Amino acid sequence: MKHGKKYLEAAKKVDSSKVYTVMEASSLVKDMAYAKFDETVELHMKLSLKKSQSVRDTMVLPNQFAAEKKILVFAKGDKAEEALAAGATYVGDAELIERVRGGWMDFDVCVATPDMMKDVGKLGPVLGRRGLMPNPKTHTVTMDLKGALEELKKGRTEFRSDKTGVVHVAVGKVSMDADKIFENADLAIREIMRRRPSDAKGDFVLSISLASTMGPGVMVDVKSIV
Repeated sequence: MKHGKKYLEAAKKVDSSKVYTVMEASSLVKDMAYAKFDETVELHMKLSLKKSQSVRDTMVLPNQFAAEKKILVFAKGDKAEEALAAGATYVGDAELIERVRGGWMDFDVCVATPDMMKDVGKLGPVLGRRGLMPNPKTHTVTMDLKGALEELKKGRTEFRSDKTGVVHVAVGKVSMDADKIFENADLAIREIMRRRPSDAKGDFVLSISLASTMGPGVMVDVKSIV
């Protein structure tokens, strides 16, 4: 892959023969950012997973950086009122389901009560391919709508391993202080490590790196975490 002059200049700041602590990597990624926009800082973790294994959950990072999300809640009756009181952007049942089925997608997160999932499940072709289908594993199918919305408004972040066993998750912006990027990255690493499958054998984390949207990756010393 060919890179531009700015990328190559930034890459000179990384010693490819060494690995860094999370704090060092956080500072270096911030220092190497060169784009005219506020680049996202991304964490990439390669895990040792069998085809039958996966890692998936949610977490609330200590330092928020994303814009407030539009939250849609499928609920009815008292639960619909609870969702509205908790600050949901949109709340409804059958009518809202039909609206989404028709192609309306002006929301960022979708939550549902368990009793609504029989009908919401029919939206699989619409919500599924966008990663918006409510799921108990990500705490978006719940009767505790107040608690779920509070966490989402605080910036609850979902992470999951892809088919190659890699977890990609945003942990900050280069405009943030390095210590805040570090706090987010450190928590994310530890949360992902905590989700190690019970039947996983050997080294679970194979590699860790931090990178900005446009910048070079910085390898993190796995042993310093473990």
